[in-house]
Formats: sequence, C-alpha cells, structure tokens
Amino acid sequence: MKLGELLSAIDQKEVWGATDIDIQEIVFDSRQAKPGALFIAIPGTQRDGHLFVSDAIARGAAAVLVERKLALSPDVTQVVVPEARKALALVSAAFYGFPGRKLRVIGVTGTDGKTTTCTLIGSILEAAGRRTGLITTVNARVGNRLIDTGFHTTTPDPPDVQRYLAEMVADGAEYVVLETTSHGLAQHRTLGAEYDVAVITNVTHEHLDYHRTYDEYLAAKGRLFEQLATSTRKPSTPKVSVTNIDDASYRYLKQFPADVKLTYGICSPADVTAEGISLSGKGIHFTAVTPQGRFEAQSSLLGTFNVYNILAAIAVGVSQGFSFSDIQMGIQAVKGIAGRMESIDCGQDFSVIVDFAHTPGSLEHVLELARTLTDRRVIVVFGCAGLRDREKRPLMGEVAGRLADVTVVTAEDPRTERLEAIIDQIASGLEKAGRREGIDYFKIGDRAQAIEFGVSTAQTGDLVIITGKGHERSMCFGETEYPWSDQDAARKALGCK
Repeated sequence: MKLGELLSAIDQKEVWGATDIDIQEIVFDSRQAKPGALFIAIPGTQRDGHLFVSDAIARGAAAVLVERKLALSPDVTQVVVPEARKALALVSAAFYGFPGRKLRVIGVTGTDGKTTTCTLIGSILEAAGRRTGLITTVNARVGNRLIDTGFHTTTPDPPDVQRYLAEMVADGAEYVVLETTSHGLAQHRTLGAEYDVAVITNVTHEHLDYHRTYDEYLAAKGRLFEQLATSTRKPSTPKVSVTNIDDASYRYLKQFPADVKLTYGICSPADVTAEGISLSGKGIHFTAVTPQGRFEAQSSLLGTFNVYNILAAIAVGVSQGFSFSDIQMGIQAVKGIAGRMESIDCGQDFSVIVDFAHTPGSLEHVLELARTLTDRRVIVVFGCAGLRDREKRPLMGEVAGRLADVTVVTAEDPRTERLEAIIDQIASGLEKAGRREGIDYFKIGDRAQAIEFGVSTAQTGDLVIITGKGHERSMCFGETEYPWSDQDAARKALGCK
C-alpha cells in the first residue's frame, strides 16, 4: 500500500518527502524495521521512540512518523502528527483495509469480569448461528484457530488488533467481541475498530498507578462509549450501549449517546434484570427479565458477580434481536474459563481453585463465593504486582483478613520493585483486619513454595484459592518474564502426575 493512502486516515499531519512509497508493514519497535516499513515513534513512559528513529532508518525503514520534526536526510520521508499513538491505530486500520467496518464489533470494558462477559457474548452469538471472532486477555480466536496474544497482554497493540480483525473478515466472521482495557483505550489501541456495541462490567479500584485517580480511570473506560458514538455507521446497525445500573460508573456513562441504551442490574430497576436468583456450588439459575419478555437462565458459572456478567451478555443478545432459546443455549454452553474459578482436582479431599482476581473488589467477590462452597476453612494465596497500583495492596490485605481463615502472601510479578516491600504493604491490611503473622497469615515470597504451603496446610473439606495470575503463563522478575503457571504449581503441590 502506498504511504499516501495510509496517511489519508489521519486528519492532522505535516509531510516532508515523497508519499508515493510502498509500505509493506507498520512497526513501532526500531529493531523490527526493515525495507518497506513505516516506523512510528511512540513517546513511551520509559523509552521515547524518537530516540530510535535513526536505528529504524539504518535498518531500511521507508518512512517515519513522529510527533516532532527531526533533522533527517531529505531522502527520508517524515510525517509529523500531534499524537503518534492515535496515528498508529488509524494507519494500522487503513493498512488492513478498515476491517472493523466489515464486522459488527462488540467492545467490553470494565475492571472485573471482562473476559467472562466476552466469552458469554461470543457463545450467545455462536448459538444464534453467527460466525464470531474473539479477542480477550486469554487469546484471540479466529475461526477454529487460537492465537496466543503474549505475556500479560490486555488489549493487543493496534497492528495486531487490526490484523486479527482482517483475518476474521477473511474467515467469514460477522461479529467480533473485543475485550477492551483501560490501558488499551487510553493508548488508542482500538481506535479504528469501529464499535457497534459498548458494554461495561464495573469500574472499581484498579490501575491507579497509570490513571492516577478514579475519575481518570473512569474517563478512560468512557472512551469506549465515545468511540461507539463516533465510529463508522454500518447499514441497519444501530449503536448500542449496555451499562450496569448498580455500578457507580453508570452516572458517568449514561451521558454518552447511543441509538439504543440498555441497562442491566439486580438492585435497581433495569431494562435487563434477574428474579428468583438461586446460587449453589453447581451454578446459577434465575429468571431473566428483558424488554422483550422473560425466560429461565441457567449457568454452571458460580457467584453473584457472574449473574451480572450473564445479564450483560443477555442485554447484548437482546439488542441484536436473538431469540431467548439462542441466548439460553449460549449461556449454558459456557462451562468454564481458564483461570476463572478453575478447579484443580487431583483426587484430594479438599478443594483447590485458581482464579484471576487481582483487585480488591474481585478478591472480595471470589472469597465471598468461596465461603459458600465450604463449611470449613478458606485458605487464600495471593500477591500484588510490582509497578502497579500501590494503593490497592493494603485494601486487598484487609479483604483477605476479613474473609479468609488463612492467608499466604506471595509474589505476583514484582518486576523491579522489592518483593518484601510489596508483601509488607499487603500485610498492613491484614494486620488492620486483626490478623497475626505466623498464626493466620504468612509471608512466603517464593510463589511455588507459597502454593505448596497453602496446599499442605489444607485439611479435609477446606478450600484453597490461588488468585492473581489466573490464565497467565509467565511471571515477571526485574524486566524478565519467566515461565509460570498457577495450575501447574498447584498440581505439583498436590502430587498430580
């Protein structure tokens, strides 16, 4: 594709040099530059891409896109834009032929429950006979092919997002469900995805290391609803917003325009709600009440928080005009999700569960659920990530202190922070809840040893829940990712073969 064609996707730009240049790929890591590449210099929090423009050119980059004009050879085409991250998203969409315009795109954002809600929506779409692609923190699914999106990936970078969408179009998909994180929204990774439905799960205390305040975090989530209102309109496809009326985010998000606005909830009057909720260790049952009528909903997922996730998915199904039977089948088809209340069964006489809970709210939800699954002790093993929201650490310690009988505090991606300091911050919350080290809480930095201790401490009927890593397959120490699996560590501690 010619550079000039790509640049037509950007409104504000200044160009020095020729635009009749063939661009074969878009990169923002200079080490990936090669002849035919457009290199985009992203000002990062740790490294400024402008410092690597010369390296990209030396490797053969055909043109560079920057935020400030650089002293370069006149032979090198230079494009200056106000925001390189926005430009990266827009030229990526153009490079792949704007695939989002050829799909119905459903975006799901929120602090907790995004992956589960995406999976439920995708299952409903497939039950309704719609060929569907899926991009979540676990993986991307194109047809029957699963794509590993990398370590700690939330929303992939724009070239990857657009490539996945293009592959879905080529595979004949009609819909895509796109898990959309606050980081992804703040960094414009999904700009050009062309949303048709925007869904929020909830907005609680998380990522304040990046967004600084709750209001900034909420505003980042709100960008999904802004993009919904401004994205390309497709024939016979109304713009739909789905909001949680029981969540504090509703008051802010309800202001954004949409052709169809649906609310869901349990505590406040909502368009989509649940009556007669029955929760057990075998799953969930309730009567779904929608603007189109009522039907019975049943799921093998657990807990009140999953009632909310299911209601959000039902609201999407209703908005797309699907039958109640399709929605019912889609919900029932979801038996479990990797790293979400995932049971590890090696024949032991107590329960072991792996879950992704890594916020105060999600930890509270899963521990409250754990208490309903056993009449014996609840033992929790968890940590908090380094270089991430420090304020949540004592909050999570306090939650564990209130709801667990035994807490084992350990490593969870400490990165370049001192692990002992992170653990002490969590422990301060445990102490506030009246817990005592060496009696009902323990500090074990090595996560494998912590899991082994939690398992070895368990007695008949107890429940051990390991949280924070979930589906992830690596752990970061310093700046290095090491292979890791909570599931594998639990099975080893249990003596599984």
